[in-house]
Formats: sequence, structure tokens, C-alpha cells
Amino acid sequence: MSVQESQEPPESSPGTPDPLKAATQATRSLQGLSTELTARVPQLLEAMRSVGTGLELHSTLDRICETAAELADARYAAIGVVDTEGRGLSDFVTFGMDTETARKIGHRPDGKRGLLGALISHPDTVQLADLTKDPRSAGFPKHHPPMKTFLGVPIRVQGEIFGNLYLAEKNGGGRFNDYDVHMVRVLATEAGIAIGNARLYEAATQRERWIDGSVAVTTALLSGGDADDALSVVAEQARHLADSAAGIVMLPAEDGGMEIVAVSAESAATSLGLVIPAESPVVAKLLEGEPVFVEDAAGDPRMISRLTSQYGPCMMLPLHSGGRVLGALVTPRARGKRPFSEAERTLATQFASQAALALMMAEAQRDRERLAVFEDRDRIARDLHDLVIQRLFATGMMLEGAQRRSVVPEVVDGVGKAVDELDVTIQEIRTAIFALQQGPAEAPSGLRTRVLREINMAAVPLGFKPAHRFLGPVDTVVGELVGKNLIAALREALSNAFRHAEASRIEVVVDCTATLADGRPGVRLEVGDDGVGIPEGGRRSGLRNLRRRAESLGGSSSYGPGIGEDGTGTTLVWEAPL
Repeated sequence: MSVQESQEPPESSPGTPDPLKAATQATRSLQGLSTELTARVPQLLEAMRSVGTGLELHSTLDRICETAAELADARYAAIGVVDTEGRGLSDFVTFGMDTETARKIGHRPDGKRGLLGALISHPDTVQLADLTKDPRSAGFPKHHPPMKTFLGVPIRVQGEIFGNLYLAEKNGGGRFNDYDVHMVRVLATEAGIAIGNARLYEAATQRERWIDGSVAVTTALLSGGDADDALSVVAEQARHLADSAAGIVMLPAEDGGMEIVAVSAESAATSLGLVIPAESPVVAKLLEGEPVFVEDAAGDPRMISRLTSQYGPCMMLPLHSGGRVLGALVTPRARGKRPFSEAERTLATQFASQAALALMMAEAQRDRERLAVFEDRDRIARDLHDLVIQRLFATGMMLEGAQRRSVVPEVVDGVGKAVDELDVTIQEIRTAIFALQQGPAEAPSGLRTRVLREINMAAVPLGFKPAHRFLGPVDTVVGELVGKNLIAALREALSNAFRHAEASRIEVVVDCTATLADGRPGVRLEVGDDGVGIPEGGRRSGLRNLRRRAESLGGSSSYGPGIGEDGTGTTLVWEAPL
């Protein structure tokens, strides 16, 4: 055998892969991948820049979906946010699906089954040419658009699985290739950083809201007033802060259960006075000072009251301070709404403790004020008895002596009448002294005082104090029932102005000299702001509630242009008969 022959490579037998050819193909593939990725680097950098802007969590998720769809040239994109237990999805954000289609589909995926559930259990990259043929697929609900090509990439935030990024239906009918996988993986890494920052910002903002709510409650409770108003303030603030369907305050009942004494709800409240029986396991825990959290109040066997039949996730928190349980605060969400997060539970528990402390301080303050009144009344009673009555008695004795010495009949008669009047006056003063010594009867605060209290409470979250004006004797002519509903309407209007209007100026007018459309005398509440106004298609539940309150009293509620330049903002007008 020649040297040349010995250097020739042996022929490959049929069916045996050529190592040199395979290596060459792998090298070309890597070169192609590198060239493709290099060409798409500017697009990837722009996508990363877009994802990193903004701090609000939900808008960040929307932006990630849109950017991923553009980067991988996909028609649809979605992010499934894994719940805290890692068993399903707590949120599902989509891109590419119109609102009408989403409405027809109805309930969004919960991640408990199918391919999405499998990706939660095993968060790995999944690349499918036809997801309908994958054995893990559970099919699509009715009205769902058809989808075949699929790409799923996990998103990790600070080393933990946050959720998965899903892409479907690559434009042009092809499948997602390796270039798409690498690009989306890089984007998912950047998305994890952006989501982590948004979570930190959201947590800080949420804590700030709860702190402001605690300050508002403390301010309202320590500004004086009766206990019913104080508890209503706690219920109202808790409902808005927890983003729940209702805020409910319960106090211990005589039979060992708990009675609902204050309700703030999106719909008309009908549960006031309802007693949760003592045999309820929930009541026992609350009276022991332990909070209770349920995922579905309507289906939880511990909830034996009809109150919870319409609600889903629910927090029940004891109002305890100094070893004493004053009552309980309940914040339920509607069925189908997301459960309360661990952060929300912690913040709500702290709020309940602060509210309980404020209630105890308000109670102590009212006791001190009552004691001061009693002491003042006792001093006045002593002064009337020891000084005024003695002087009147001495004056009567002097007049009687003058009467005996007088010989003029007219003078005798006049002095006799004066003495009789002094006797009557002495008897009336003694009656007043007796009433003073019995102590003052508890009387509710006047309407003017309650309006000012609501304005002062709203000043804390608003950052400024709304202007106010009263027309007519509001404390004397407005009935108690109408006054309570007017205060509830004012509270709702100020809350809406704070949460939605972005106003810099608010004016409150209470006019008890108004005339209603049917000619009856009435009281009119006007709350005007210079904010952004009511957007088209925005929520109207609060306004409907105000209208129902007014109509139940024979009045009405409406809204119109605000007090800003060119009528910007909103003016709420609520009126009812006196």
C-alpha cells in the first residue's frame, strides 16, 4: 500500500453518519444563528428598553406581552402570573385578542389543567409546531380563536418563578424557530428585572396608601363625634384600601355572637343589625384575637351566615388593642375576584390594629370630654345653689319686708307678684340643678359638624382641604335619616374625587334652603372639582349607589360640569326632601 493510499480516508459504510459533514453542518448552523441574532440585536435592544420603562405592574405586563409579540412576530401573546401557592394562575394578561372576543370567552385560564398547568409544574421552554396535538393540551373554550404554533418561556424574578410568557400563531404560518427562542429568553430575563422593580414600587405605593388610610381613620376618630360615625369611617376606608366589595364592622353581641353595626358597600347595604351566631367557628377565632382568611366565603363550611353567600375571597380581622377585642373588620371581594396576597393580608392586619387603637383613644377622649362636662355641670349646679338661689331668696325676703311696711295698695300688690315670680324662678332653677346633676343626655353630632369631619378626613389623602359653604340652618331643619344619607353621599363623592379625579380644588356646598323639582323644600349637596372628569365607559357603581340613596328618600342625584376652567372636572348634585 502506498503512502497516498494510506492517507485516504476510509469510505463510510451505508447508513453511517459522516462526522466531518455533521461537524460542518453544526458549524454552519451556529454561524447562521449568530448572524441572525446579530442582525436582530437592535430590535432586541429596543424591546429591552421598552420593557424597562414604567413602574406600574399591570402596565409593565401589558408592555412585555406587546414587545414579545413584535420581537417574535407572533399574533398573540400572554403572561400567566403564578399564584403564591404555585398551584395556578392569579392573573392572565393578553395581547392580540380584541375586547369582544375576550368577553365572549369569559373566564380566563386558571392554570389548573392543560398545557398551561403543565408549564406551571415544569417551568421549561416549550416550542410546539401544533399545540393541539400535544398530549398535555386540554383544548380551547368556546369562541377562542384557533392557535397552532406555540412558544412558552418561563419568567423568573429574583430567582423565583413569576409566571410564563406565551406566544402563539407566528405570522406567515411558520413555526417559532431557534432564533425566536433565544430572543424571547433574553426578553424574559429583562422582563423579570422589570417585574421585580414594578413589584417593589407597587408594594411601596400600597404601603403608602394603607398608611394614609390609617392616618385618615385616626384623624376622623379623634375629631369627636358619635361612635356610629366613627365605625362607618373604619368600614369605608377599609373597603377602598382593600379594593373589596364591602367594608363591614362587627361588634360583640349580648348573646356571644357578633352584630354588624357599620357597612360600606358598592350596592345598598341591607345587613345592618344582622347577628353572626356564637356557634360560628369564625366568631370564636375573632373573639380570641385571631384573623381569619378564606378563599371563597360562599363555599367555606365555616361561614354559616347568609351575609357571605355573595362573596369570594374574604379577610376577617379582629379589632384588638391592649389585650381587648373591640370587634372585627371584614373586607370581602366579589366571587371570582383574585384572592388577597400575603402583603395585603399583612397591611390589612396592621390597619385593623391601628383602627382598634384609634377607637380606644377616641373612646378615652370621649370619656375625658364627658368627665369634663360632668365636672363643669356640677360646678354650675353648685354655683346656682350656693349663690344664685341664696341671693334670690334674700331678695324675696327684702321684698316681703318692704311689702309689709307699704301702705299703698298698688305697691303691695306689685311687690307680692314680684315675690311670687321669684318663688317660681327659684323652683325652676332647682329643677335645672337637678337636671345638671343627672348628667347630659347623649345627642348625635349636628350635620354641620359631621360634614366638617368628612372634609377634614378627606384632606389627608387629598393633600389639601376642600372649601365648604353652608346655606341655612342645616343642623335644625334637616332630618336625621336624610342627614345620614347626605353624609354617606359626601363621603362617596370625596372618595371618588381622591381616587379618580386627580383634582387640585374641591368645593362642598350644603344648602338646606333649596327647592326640589316637585316644589318641596329640600337639602342639596354639591361637590365640585377641577379634575379630569368622568371618562366614557368608566365605572358608575358609586354614582348608581348615590342615586338609589336619594331616590329612596324621594330625591335625586346627578352630575355635570366641574369647577375648573371651561367647566373641567365634575360637580355632583345630591338632593332630598327635608
